[in-house]
Amino acid sequence: MATIESKLVEMLTVPVEALGFKLWGIEYIQAGRHSILRVFIDHENGINIEDCAEASRQVSAVMDVEDPISTEYTLEVSSPGVDRPLFTAEQYRAYVGEETKVQLTMPVAGSRNLKGVISSVDGQMLTITVDGKDLIVALDNIRKGNVIAKF
Repeated sequence: MATIESKLVEMLTVPVEALGFKLWGIEYIQAGRHSILRVFIDHENGINIEDCAEASRQVSAVMDVEDPISTEYTLEVSSPGVDRPLFTAEQYRAYVGEETKVQLTMPVAGSRNLKGVISSVDGQMLTITVDGKDLIVALDNIRKGNVIAKF
């Protein structure tokens, strides 16, 4: 996870949890004046639009006071949804046996995009079965990972 995202997780976990939600993860996409800060919140009973609005007000207030991002950005607060992004080893571990897709920073087996089943998570190493082959990926090498929703 990038340094700014780590700092934001540290800064926003307590305020989000004080509202009764879990901070699922954060994505910060830098794009000049069109940067986006996505804050994903979760709850065992699900998340609705009022929950997102309440968390957005709280996150916005903390961001105004702490001011960790000096440029303009758009704040988005949402649930992780059915194709939930995965950020931590614990989250990957919770989805062992599920199909996922990951985008890598550095290629593994000649590819930066992998789609397969999470076989195991050992420390900071993820084993994903792609086309019958087990590939080991460092979690630090994952730019983005998502569960593939089954309908």
